[in-house]
Amino acid sequence: MSVTKEKKSELVKAFKVSENDNGGSAASQVAVLTERIRNLTEHMKNNHKDEHSKRGLLLMVNRRKKLLAYIKNHSVSEYEDLIKKLGLRK
Repeated sequence: MSVTKEKKSELVKAFKVSENDNGGSAASQVAVLTERIRNLTEHMKNNHKDEHSKRGLLLMVNRRKKLLAYIKNHSVSEYEDLIKKLGLRK
């Protein structure tokens, strides 16, 4: 259900902004959050009464929404590339 260390490091490597980025950039945070959201969505399909996980899912979705808004305000082209890579929206 959770994202393993290996999967997280793969995502950070794929979406890092600079050479020194160890997962702190907004783009890599969005990538990791997206993976966690996808895993938790699968969990919620089988456990629809799990209210605690549902709350956690909503918190993650809102955090990702805020980070995406930050990226969009900073650089629209970077935002569009990230959305396309992650398969979100459009």
